[in-house]
Amino acid sequence: MVSDFVVDAEALAVFEDVMRLCKVKAGENVVVLSAPGELLGHVHALMMALGRLGARAMNLSVSRTQPVAAAVMGRHPLVGHALALETCKKADMVVDLVGLLFSAEQLEIQAAGTRILRIAEPLHILKQMFPTEDLRRRCELARDLILKSKKLRFTSKHGTDVTYGLSQYTAIAEYGYTDEPGRWDHFPSGFVFTQGNDGEVNGKVVLAPGDVICAFKRYVESPVTFNIENGYITSITGEGASAELIRNYIASFQDPRGFAIAHIGFGLNERARWDQFAASRDPSKEYVMNALAFYGNVLFSTGPNSELGGDNDTPCHMDLPMRGCSLWLDDLQILDEGRVVVPELQSPADRLAQGAGR
Repeated sequence: MVSDFVVDAEALAVFEDVMRLCKVKAGENVVVLSAPGELLGHVHALMMALGRLGARAMNLSVSRTQPVAAAVMGRHPLVGHALALETCKKADMVVDLVGLLFSAEQLEIQAAGTRILRIAEPLHILKQMFPTEDLRRRCELARDLILKSKKLRFTSKHGTDVTYGLSQYTAIAEYGYTDEPGRWDHFPSGFVFTQGNDGEVNGKVVLAPGDVICAFKRYVESPVTFNIENGYITSITGEGASAELIRNYIASFQDPRGFAIAHIGFGLNERARWDQFAASRDPSKEYVMNALAFYGNVLFSTGPNSELGGDNDTPCHMDLPMRGCSLWLDDLQILDEGRVVVPELQSPADRLAQGAGR
């Protein structure tokens, strides 16, 4: 355990290793952005790790003015706090423990050239999913393949068949660390994603039992069908509780932009576990990075697109990682029923198995 006076040795080693991957060096100004009483073990271990690397570290603790809601995006303690925002913009790096994603403040910090590393998971998840240079290589290759493509299509045996027009938005590779000015990443991670062109997402997505509803940290129990026209969900149908929960959740925001189709991508982290929420003793103390990054998932999502340069900043965001799907970029098949089939994108174990089978 970690207290105000003791730093866990494993946590110190993990944070020192990831800060090295981020190329933190002596003399750099690094802000650890936190909220009072939250992730104190991380704060203490990060401050010590940064000090050991010679960085000029500051813990900037900003009080929240509203309750924490993990599934509500872009709402965080920096809203309206000009002094704290300016401090972050002047740093070389911000370690974000409060959740800036999908906010104007995060984009402003990045535009100032500050790199940002988001951390939300407990120590055992950070250790389990710790990033590697090979994961970075594969994620960046997948990003480059997306950037060269004009169309993404994915299907499933349950009835999914949806097409995204591509080219209007960029693509992002998340692999768990950041060493470039102005770049954001999430530790841990391991997936790639983009955004369909405005008005150019059409088809049907069918969530099947075992797919993940990240906002609720639970699994789909009965099929849910999204009918999609011109980039918006036109209907959500299904007989069970899963469909009702999703419908009510989106409607509760009273924001029609919550029905927009958001980012689309796929997971490449073989260390991530699809069954993490079922295996966890207390999912409430964990975030959702296992679900977002598990190897071979299709990451379908709804709501905001500001992370990729769009103007939809609705706080209603749903990540819905799906299993067993097939996915193509133009005519190149990336996934075949959840299996990564491009050799250069496969995990080391898959590459070894494929080589042994020749």
